[in-house]
Amino acid sequence: MADTARNDARNAAHRAAHNAHTRDLERNMPLIVTFFGDLVLFDGIVSFPLVMREIILSISAVALGYRHVNPLNLTVIMSVIGAALFAVNSVLMIIFGVLLILRKKRHRAAPWTYVLMPLTFFEIMFALCLHGVGWNLLVQVVQFLLLAALSVMVDPGLREERRLQRTLRRMDERDAFLESERDGMLGRDRTGKGYMELNFFNMFWLFAVGCVFGCAVETVYHAVVFGGYQNRASFLYGPFSAIYGFGTLLVSVCLNRLYRSGILTIFMSSAVLGGAFEWLSSWFMEVTVGMKAWDYTGKWLSIGGRTCGQFMFFWGVLGVIWMRLILPALLNCINRIPWKIRYSLTSVCFVLLLSDALFTLMAIDCWYMRLAGIHSDSPVVQWIDLHFNNEVMEQRLPTMHIDPTLAGRP
Repeated sequence: MADTARNDARNAAHRAAHNAHTRDLERNMPLIVTFFGDLVLFDGIVSFPLVMREIILSISAVALGYRHVNPLNLTVIMSVIGAALFAVNSVLMIIFGVLLILRKKRHRAAPWTYVLMPLTFFEIMFALCLHGVGWNLLVQVVQFLLLAALSVMVDPGLREERRLQRTLRRMDERDAFLESERDGMLGRDRTGKGYMELNFFNMFWLFAVGCVFGCAVETVYHAVVFGGYQNRASFLYGPFSAIYGFGTLLVSVCLNRLYRSGILTIFMSSAVLGGAFEWLSSWFMEVTVGMKAWDYTGKWLSIGGRTCGQFMFFWGVLGVIWMRLILPALLNCINRIPWKIRYSLTSVCFVLLLSDALFTLMAIDCWYMRLAGIHSDSPVVQWIDLHFNNEVMEQRLPTMHIDPTLAGRP
């Protein structure tokens, strides 16, 4: 009975803190958020009619016979998907801008940042597929960075944590913090709907650790099965394997509400998710720059050589180990980063990792252009060609091989 009363009191305290936080959010949102809302709303209002005009003109040209296209052509398919994605993103940006401008609706803006960030990321990927790395990506990259920064500002959990931080600085006794620490609530979803809070802080560190963890697993697997050391990283700098980082996020987010499920459910879900993600990643790399980082042709349950039953089984095992053993311990560790350096450390690491990823993409794109015989007068491309020629790229990324004839770019 005492435990039940204590839990009820704790839940009531959490609800009261959440309500107080919501009122605080409505009153004290920084002016820059309102400015960004105006900017986002303006961008969406201008972009949506323009993209719809281009879509209507393209459809009319095809329908009237002025333009002949092959509907099964990969470039055409990707152009259609990219245009639809841009139109949807424009509509969502209008809604997001309205929420930021309306004072009483700002507390609802946080979930929209986590919808718009992946959409913007996919927009970047489709632009990369069709046009390669260039200034055309600048707007989307800046938008992604601003959304990431804004998610930290408007996310209720993170904002409440900052509010608590300021309060604790003025307190001699920190019983509230120590009690939450003992209860294991650091980084956890306080609503009980999922295992963890899906905020930028948690997801960034899960991605970073997943990159390193995956690279280590790949390195050990190659040493045991094939013998000898081989660099299994997919970034030019650091022990980072991007597919495992994104796979970690995918499994963590999709299975967040299944953490109480049985081992078989987690295993099957993780196997299917991992296999589908591996197939899509292989397809994306091939149509973008004709790259093959793995080929499972001839293996058990191989699906086009992009994934197979053996590695889907591995994804399932990793999913169980991750959700049952690694994630609880890791979530507790990353949420013990001292408050004094938490946001500055996360920001610095995010910028460094993003810079590494963008530079790697640029170097790979230049590698593709050299093999495809495409010349560019850009000083950046020439500098990359000088310092990261084909031999250097093959040495840095030994698991990746490019065949320009496989790419679907125009």
